[in-house]
This record gives sequence, C-alpha cells and structure tokens, in this order.
Amino acid sequence: MPKPRLPKAKAEVSAAVLKDPGRHAGRKPPKIDAAIGDPPSWMTPEQAQVWWLFVAEVPWLNHSHRAVIEIAVTIRARLMSGADVGVQALNLLRQCLGQIGATPADASKVNLPDDEDKDPDERFFN
Repeated sequence: MPKPRLPKAKAEVSAAVLKDPGRHAGRKPPKIDAAIGDPPSWMTPEQAQVWWLFVAEVPWLNHSHRAVIEIAVTIRARLMSGADVGVQALNLLRQCLGQIGATPADASKVNLPDDEDKDPDERFFN
C-alpha cells in the first residue's frame, strides 16, 4: 500500500518541501470556509454537550471534521457517562483525536493564524 499523500501545509511545516520542492509545487491547500456548525439532530443532549466541548477545545475544527467528530463524540459521551468503554473504543477515540490534531503531539503540527486586529487592507495603503 502506498504512503498517504502529504498535504502541502503539513509538508511546509515539516520541511518536506525543502527536501523535494517539485513534489508539492502544484498542490493547493483546501479551502476552509465552513464552520463545523451545530451538532447533528440525531445526537442525544449528552452527546450534543460533548460536541460543544470538542468545539471549545479544538478551535480549528471545520465542516470537513464533522464525521470524525461524530465518532469521537459518541465514544467520549459514553466515557463521560460512566458506561463501560472497551479498549478498542478508546483506541478509536485516540485515533480520532490524532486525526483532528487534538493530542499534544498533533496540536503542535497545526498552524493557526495570529489573533491580531490588523486590517487586511492596510498593506495596500502603507
């Protein structure tokens, strides 16, 4: 099985672009314009509460993360309610957290823009 394709943003952060610049030359980053939104209507109130907990803990979530978050929410809600959660479910939760960058090791790979109150048009007037 071939190695998964490395996104351009991750290649830039990990310096893989410097190793082989031609490999990543034509790639464009995906557009992230849709927020994650409200929890699905099928979720229980407890699961919806866990959904908003994820949104608060992982601020870079967007609409493309919804399916992974749904899986993580169902497992974490069971865990928080005190239900019996097996090793396989906990491993799946750990994998979901890694996929969305919600672990300490994976969060260091996420590149968020600075929270500066600069006017985006200011560069054209200086």
